[in-house]
Amino acid sequence: MSTRPSISRPAEPRTRDPRPSDVRTPDSRTPDPRSSDLKPAGPRPRRHPLDEPVRSALTGPHAHFAERRGRLLRYPSEVSLWVALPEDPDERDWADAAALAGPGGSLGLVGFDGSVPDGWEITFHAGGVQLVDAGVAAAPDEEAVRLGPADVPEMLDLVERTQPGPFLPRTVEMGTYLGIRREGALVAMAGERMRPPGWSEISAVCTAPEFRGQGLAARLVVAVSYEIRSRGETPFLHAAASNTGAIRLYESLGFRLRKETTFRAVRVPDVPE
Repeated sequence: MSTRPSISRPAEPRTRDPRPSDVRTPDSRTPDPRSSDLKPAGPRPRRHPLDEPVRSALTGPHAHFAERRGRLLRYPSEVSLWVALPEDPDERDWADAAALAGPGGSLGLVGFDGSVPDGWEITFHAGGVQLVDAGVAAAPDEEAVRLGPADVPEMLDLVERTQPGPFLPRTVEMGTYLGIRREGALVAMAGERMRPPGWSEISAVCTAPEFRGQGLAARLVVAVSYEIRSRGETPFLHAAASNTGAIRLYESLGFRLRKETTFRAVRVPDVPE
């Protein structure tokens, strides 16, 4: 890659609520009068794509996954739990979120610290960090193999044993996943998740407990970074703020802190309010 991102990289302009023609819409309601594309034109704060990674991805490279209702966007439930809420969700937005998830369904939120409606349950909340490539020595790995739908049962088993974060039956469709096998068994993997324009998130970095200490995770992060760079995009990743070991590893590879954030999972009431 010819250019390295700086953590102080200037913000990029944000377009006005783009609505790609291939976005699937669960309902056929009339346009939401609160939508930004119906408001008078005027100056807007400039936002970096990584400030709203879910929305940036679902209105960009991952638009083919997007499910939209009102001002909300989300991934299909078997792909990812992430949903893009507006910055100021109101009662109707939460009703739309409940309709998308269904009674008892769960949604994942990045960077949202606001309150949730009565009856909703916050099932997970953690501080996190967002790191960006600031000089990763990206390179392919001869032992790494591409993983696909046929490998999903093994991938789900490895995730269950290592708990790197959410990984669902169709998460593999979000980007390139690489793994390392020993005696035929999948023992380590890493891949791509959210893809805001010009960026790609490295995720699901995990190694089976009995194979830790061999540098497999680091090798796969470097290899996935190479795949991302080969498309002219820049790697970034998220980590729990408490996972200091992983953060030190990523920093040693050339990632640098861009911002602090939060991760939440919320559960819709079993019976609609």
